[in-house]
Amino acid sequence: MKLKLWKRLPKLKIGLCAAFLFVLNHSNAQTNKYEGVGNLKYVDPRIGNVGHLLQPTRPTVQLPNQMIRMFPQRVDYMDDQISSFPLNVVSHRLGEVFAVKPYAGSLTLNSWKQKLTYDHDLEISRPWYYSTYLVDDDIKVEFSPGKKTGFYKFTFPSNVEKSILFDVYNEGLNEFNFISATEIAGREVYHGNINVYMYGVFSKGATLGTVKGNELSAARNADGKRPKAWIQFAAGTGRDVEFKYAISYVSPEQAKMNYRLELENVSFDQQVESGEKAWAAVINQIKTIGGTEAQKRSFYTSLYRCYERMIDVNEHGLYYSGFDNKVHQSSRPFYTDDWAWDTYLAHHPLRTILNPGQEEDMLHSYVEMYNQSGWMPTFPVLFGDHACMNGFHSTVSFLDAHRKGLKNFDMEKAYEGMAKNANSATMIPWRNGPKTVLDDVYHNKGYFPALQIGEKEYVETVDQFEKRQAVAVTLGHSYDDWALGQLAKDLGKDADYKKFNLRGQNYRNLWSNKEGLFMPKDSKGNWVNIDPKFDGGMGGREYYDENNGWTYMWQVQQDVEGLIGLMGGRKSFENRLDQLFREPLGRSKYELQATFPDATGLVGQFSMGNEPSFHIPYLYNYTASPWKTQKRIRFLLDTWFKDNEFGIPGDEDGGGMTAFVVFSLMGFYPVTPGIPVYTIGSPVFENVTIDLPGGKQFQLVAHGSSVVNKYIQRAKLDGRVLDTPWFSHEQLMAGGKLELEMGPLPNKEWGVKQTLKSK
Repeated sequence: MKLKLWKRLPKLKIGLCAAFLFVLNHSNAQTNKYEGVGNLKYVDPRIGNVGHLLQPTRPTVQLPNQMIRMFPQRVDYMDDQISSFPLNVVSHRLGEVFAVKPYAGSLTLNSWKQKLTYDHDLEISRPWYYSTYLVDDDIKVEFSPGKKTGFYKFTFPSNVEKSILFDVYNEGLNEFNFISATEIAGREVYHGNINVYMYGVFSKGATLGTVKGNELSAARNADGKRPKAWIQFAAGTGRDVEFKYAISYVSPEQAKMNYRLELENVSFDQQVESGEKAWAAVINQIKTIGGTEAQKRSFYTSLYRCYERMIDVNEHGLYYSGFDNKVHQSSRPFYTDDWAWDTYLAHHPLRTILNPGQEEDMLHSYVEMYNQSGWMPTFPVLFGDHACMNGFHSTVSFLDAHRKGLKNFDMEKAYEGMAKNANSATMIPWRNGPKTVLDDVYHNKGYFPALQIGEKEYVETVDQFEKRQAVAVTLGHSYDDWALGQLAKDLGKDADYKKFNLRGQNYRNLWSNKEGLFMPKDSKGNWVNIDPKFDGGMGGREYYDENNGWTYMWQVQQDVEGLIGLMGGRKSFENRLDQLFREPLGRSKYELQATFPDATGLVGQFSMGNEPSFHIPYLYNYTASPWKTQKRIRFLLDTWFKDNEFGIPGDEDGGGMTAFVVFSLMGFYPVTPGIPVYTIGSPVFENVTIDLPGGKQFQLVAHGSSVVNKYIQRAKLDGRVLDTPWFSHEQLMAGGKLELEMGPLPNKEWGVKQTLKSK
């Protein structure tokens, strides 16, 4: 975004010009001082900050996969007022802890309520550095994150009283306590039972106090549901105030230890520099040549988003686990905050390439969560398993890692947990616990039952909003069961292999030849005659989930050949894919999206903005027309993933969607996690080089690739002619070189000789 601030200068008061020019020069630094090394200059955390209908991205400031995250608290990106700055965003949709804000002038109780007006053009947002200029108050706010620490720097106007105000976001027995004239400690109770501890140090001492009995007080301690604290610096004591702090989920002592180990003798500039280096290490792992400026901004910003989750909450040898509410000692990272329904598709597979050791640590964390709680989690977060969506998709991630040679976790224990989920846990969406009568139907009849139209729910466990999602549950668990069966086969558990592999075919039990779709059945085996485009209530949740039957028609990644057979062969399969992108909504768009708000980024019945759609454009590679994958992928990327505030078509979910963008812009994609093979799309760059562990590199060269030249004419892999649109994970990790000749018209003969068969 270009800064055209000079046009506003004549409107400013004379007294503000000096401060404004200072901030103007600072803002211009977004393209120099804070640009970053190499490809960091293309990362813009503001991309996607305005959601089409649903959740936007957040301009998250953090180190890769680390605990401390920050973004200013405001209604949304369109809001020009900030309510506060958090010391930590625990999870970008699950709350914050410890609010801080600067204040200039005489302090009153209303000071905590005052919102801070800012100018979007005076805001600098980088992964490792944030600053904004509060235009009403003439205050500059800067922030830089550490692993378990953060560093705020406030620059106030001259000759005014300067205050830093503290507040909390969560109810509970919270506390602030000034240890000395320059030190503050705090405790905030998160999620009702988790004590979050803070230790902070100011750059200089001043007058300090709290709020007692709804009055400003000189007392150094305040506790209760809404404690507040303040520190005030007299006019003439210098413009800058620095606040360095650490967060701990373990203890007050550990918060102080985190501070000493990370920040005690670190300056603000050093903190910024170390953050930049941390991001440079991961962003510059993938080098690109060619493509447009916009494509590079979309690509590298998407790559940055893939490091928002999971996060390591191990605090220098100790970590708190919400899975047993205990503190554990470990020298190994403990990762949490993973929304597996979103991330198993592309996010986890991307990590198996870029950092397989880290993926092993994450899967090890899953095993530890099972050891601590007795269940393999679905959406592990700080407070435990946040039962969301449907399916046990970590099973797929374990199989995918196992078949790619990742071994540094206890696979036998992991298998035990996954088998327990598959045999004994309920499949009811958004619920944890033992199986119910609905799960018995799945185990006995091979599908999850739906209610007939108008029939009242009789199972109390079913969520009143999320409903049964009967078809989505059947299809999702068929994939999970297939993955568990494949693991059983690899581990020599033959009886389990036969059992779960058979259950991996359960998707067939809901295929309707009449509709040519997966349709719901009731517990007696009767079809439920619905309109698969529109029925099922909000999000179609009685039968599907967030999308309608046209999206769930393709949810058989584990057995694409079997799906082709159900559709009557390869040509019928291709025709059905064509129709997906052309099928009318059958009603107005606003009527459809009032019922299916998650189905954003629509092209016909295809929904680019929701995770179950990611693999669908690549399914043309299973037909005689791989060129259609090339056509569709380029169109979808060009249309829905722009390098601006509207540049994400759906809920991004901390890397869940942007991992698809990273893969697709590079030119390949894992259609079936669990089968270590990538299918080829249409690379937008002329050259992509991935630095791999062990000093190797994978190189994808797309000769002549451009906005016009999107079709593959011919291909070579490691110097040999490649006639199929596939290559293996083994070939990639060995440091392979894939060469594609690109052209403006499709070569309809390339890639049609063979197809990949599901194992």
